[in-house]
Amino acid sequence: MVMKKPWGGRFGQKTARVVEEFTESVSFDRRLWRYDIKGSIAHARMLARKGIISKQEADSIISGLKEIEREIQEGRFQWRRELEDVHMNIETALIEKIGPVGGKLHTARSRNDQVATDLRMYLRDETKEIAGLLRKLQRRFLTLAERHADTVMPGYTHLQRAQPVSLGYHLLAYVEMFQRDRERFQDYLKRLNRSPLGACALAGTTLPIDRAYTAKLLGFEGVIENTIDAVSDRDFVIEFLSASSITMMHLSRLAEEFILWSTTEFSFLELPDAFCTGSSIMPQKKNPDVLELIRGKTGRLYGSLINLLTVMKALPLTYNRDMQEDKVPLFDTVDTLKESLQILTEMLPRVRFNKKKMEETASEGYTLATDLAEYLVRKGVPFREAHETVGRIVRYAIEKNLPLEALTLDELKSFSSLIEPDIYDSIDPKKAITSRTSPEEVMRQIRRWKAAL
Repeated sequence: MVMKKPWGGRFGQKTARVVEEFTESVSFDRRLWRYDIKGSIAHARMLARKGIISKQEADSIISGLKEIEREIQEGRFQWRRELEDVHMNIETALIEKIGPVGGKLHTARSRNDQVATDLRMYLRDETKEIAGLLRKLQRRFLTLAERHADTVMPGYTHLQRAQPVSLGYHLLAYVEMFQRDRERFQDYLKRLNRSPLGACALAGTTLPIDRAYTAKLLGFEGVIENTIDAVSDRDFVIEFLSASSITMMHLSRLAEEFILWSTTEFSFLELPDAFCTGSSIMPQKKNPDVLELIRGKTGRLYGSLINLLTVMKALPLTYNRDMQEDKVPLFDTVDTLKESLQILTEMLPRVRFNKKKMEETASEGYTLATDLAEYLVRKGVPFREAHETVGRIVRYAIEKNLPLEALTLDELKSFSSLIEPDIYDSIDPKKAITSRTSPEEVMRQIRRWKAAL
């Protein structure tokens, strides 16, 4: 059966097969089908309400669309590449089912405003789901943080041991990051949730449509007033890709830490076997491939963002076919981010932390030097002078190959007469975190987050 192009009247030659293959998008935009049908039903109802088509015609159109919906859900619908995209596949199937009246559905509508509407509805749902996945991941972190509120670990700067901190407190840092990620997606919905439907190709229509009515039917908070803007921009896709890239960056940092901590050199944690793989040649290996893939896939999301920024950077108003290239990076980003969030949420409760190793490491590397300097500050010593004094103490301890707490009181007093026996309270890792990232502070933050989430 020869398929007639919706724009075929202007052309005297059949579209070349190579062109059809090059320009088709139905192979990837078919995932918008439920939004295309939903938008079409709302559009048909509006046309009938305004008397542009009859109620009977609208009922027939809506009935046909619902039948197509069932066919797609059941896997019986035949997608045709020669019909280019999801929109023309559904419209053609509708006409085949109900006859010429199906052709009235496209009255006062263009594929330009149609695809922009579909994308906004699609992103509205996906954004809400991603925000929910982030909330779930936050809750998993809260459970872990509560379990390890009093577990001491070395905090790092420049990947060098810096100061002892609570593991629970460290984990809560990710709860904060994911909260900002979630807020970015939630705030994004304010700009996303506006309807472009009725903008048509670029300048609206002479027919008496009601854009506000279709916007209301589709759950939009209003319409995009300027019809040229409604069809010509993809900033709402770019903003989603940007928020997704930031979130993925946070997931990648988490993956990197857990990869490091799972090495023999760190031995801070053990990853669950179910989330690791082995080596084809080295039987002893247990590789953190899942976390490495999350880290690696982050580059894909960054690439998607740059991809669409590059597509859009020099397009004159209004619609250009270049904008068809928004969907592949968008769909890949949605899938990759959701999968990464889901797999981390499932993995996290099964991670086992080596409390003993963390606590031993926290006291190594002179991580309590700042606490010793602040001890002197409390004795009235200017901080810069205290800093220099402790620097000399550390150098002395290194030369003696001794930890700070192993130095005798006489050795310590040789650097400052203000040092008294209570100095040892300041260079005990367990006691040190009680004055900084204390278990009580961890629990206070957890209670606050539990109430918020």
